[in-house]
Amino acid sequence: MDFEDLKPKVVSILMDTDLNRDEKLKNLCQFLSDSISYYNWVGFYFANHEAKTLHLGPYVGAATDHTVIPFGKGICGQVAVSNANFVVPDVSTQDNYIACSFTVKSEIVVPLFVNGVNIGQIDIDSHVIDPFTEKDEHFLEFVNQEVAKLF
Repeated sequence: MDFEDLKPKVVSILMDTDLNRDEKLKNLCQFLSDSISYYNWVGFYFANHEAKTLHLGPYVGAATDHTVIPFGKGICGQVAVSNANFVVPDVSTQDNYIACSFTVKSEIVVPLFVNGVNIGQIDIDSHVIDPFTEKDEHFLEFVNQEVAKLF
């Protein structure tokens, strides 16, 4: 699997004029989950800066109770504050981790910026310990740059 080969399909999914934004994001999540074997839960959270909370958007994977996350709480909440990518090779080593499922072994969260403002993030859980590399980070940064064009 080569991330470069996936980029044109990402763009194609997001340019589908027959779908609304949430449908495009759901299709994108499904594509990423289907294309990358260790992407077991793929979703977006969007920021409410006034309430200092993240709200679950489109996703694919196991159902989650974490539909609202306070800024600073868990990996996603930390990214809302830091504005930086956060890769967790082994979630069991993180003190501020919000457990979603015992099957989740690692996580990567990449912020989504629109006009320089962190409006949300893409969150990916894996059932594998330490699968994420710099290539995943760069690819997900590309994904978010494309997603930002929808806002």
